[in-house]
Amino acid sequence: MKLIEALIQLLGPDAVLQTEADMAGFTEDWRGRYRGVAACVVLPSSTEQVAAVVSVCVQYGTAVLPQGGNTSLCGGAVPDEAQAPPVIVSLNRMRKVRSIDAANNSMVVDAGCVLAAVQQAAVEARRFYPVSLGAEGSCQIGGTIATNAGGTGVLRWGGTRENVLGLEVVLPDGTIWDGLYALRKNNTGIDLKHLFIGAEGTTGIITAATLKLHPLPTSHAMAWFAPTDPQAAVEVLGLFQARCGSQLSAYEMMDARQLNLVLAHVAGRRDPLASPHPWHVLVELADTADAATLDQALQDVLELASERGLLSDAVLASTEAQRAALWEVRHSVSEANKKAGMGLTTDCAVPVSAVPTFITQATEAVRALVPDMPVAVVAHLGDGNAHFIPFYSFEQWKALPDQEAAAQAVRHAVNEIAHVLGGTFSAEHGVGRTQLAEMRSYKSAVELRLMRTIKQALDPEHRFNPGRLLPSE
Repeated sequence: MKLIEALIQLLGPDAVLQTEADMAGFTEDWRGRYRGVAACVVLPSSTEQVAAVVSVCVQYGTAVLPQGGNTSLCGGAVPDEAQAPPVIVSLNRMRKVRSIDAANNSMVVDAGCVLAAVQQAAVEARRFYPVSLGAEGSCQIGGTIATNAGGTGVLRWGGTRENVLGLEVVLPDGTIWDGLYALRKNNTGIDLKHLFIGAEGTTGIITAATLKLHPLPTSHAMAWFAPTDPQAAVEVLGLFQARCGSQLSAYEMMDARQLNLVLAHVAGRRDPLASPHPWHVLVELADTADAATLDQALQDVLELASERGLLSDAVLASTEAQRAALWEVRHSVSEANKKAGMGLTTDCAVPVSAVPTFITQATEAVRALVPDMPVAVVAHLGDGNAHFIPFYSFEQWKALPDQEAAAQAVRHAVNEIAHVLGGTFSAEHGVGRTQLAEMRSYKSAVELRLMRTIKQALDPEHRFNPGRLLPSE
């Protein structure tokens, strides 16, 4: 095949994977729900090589699928069986931290850098990169930017979009845009980086990024408590915001079913509280102030919440090991749910005040379709992002005559509740292919037209990650 020969000549035989076995980790998503066929997988080691690969694909009329850590939850990073096999461009070999400017609170990294490695490099420079999520040990910076990843730090520091200063991108025609600005102010026209953040690789391949850093928090105070219900959790959030302001760095909620799935399916995880409770919240304060100040603020709010009957139990992390153990419970959700059954993960965001109503009404809507359907809830409550997850057992799932239609009906029922409450169907996971129908349902004709205009301008041949993000007209 001339395409493969050209790529081998460009990159060398060890950087072009062709066999099914070698490509297996690239053509199937990590949950085993999506798989396809690729022409090959290429492993460029520089931006110039990425550009050269794209130019070869243009020459041979082949689609390009950019791939980071392949941790997508919506089918956005693996080939589609219904489409012609693309060339998967993996950035696994592009993992340099190019520079750190502590005085400017910025760092430049290759897009293939694993998120956890970026976080650690920042810490070593006494700085902090705040984007944090369960897949941070395997997801790559380029992928987090392409999907505008959220995570547990959005409440205080914002999502990925707020923490990217500049980008380097290979465009669909093979040219390179060097936009690695490290500026907070740059009012020189359209801010082009936003054409690629959240675009899921449909407008260009992100090869490097300038990231915004923050002062490294040197003190933390954390608690795990049991609110009486979601409405009480919202009220306690207000107490923390009033007492602690910007020191409040995380506020995560899950129900008993979600906690029990973690305890049952992930080794070494323990219930932080001594007895069962229907709802749980992890709260963390972080600052450069002394630890005693944070501890006192945490205790003050929890005592006030208890006096008002808003919580029934709480435990404070008194050591770094205890703090890490609490975060491990929260970050084990995806691993547990993968093993527990066919969870139809939704990614809705609604106003924080509407989260309790959303949970109640979404539960009613799902069970109107599937009576007594189990539901797990895990929410970034501080920013209104609630992952409402109806579950089929693996046996029930296999017995469904039309799995795709069943999943779409359940997800749409949940998304419709979010829409009515002024929310969205995708807060942080992206669109991929799972949510294409919802794009058509909930994005206005004007919005879709504008997005298609941008796609057409940058990628008129629709070569980059086809069939993702934008539904067909």
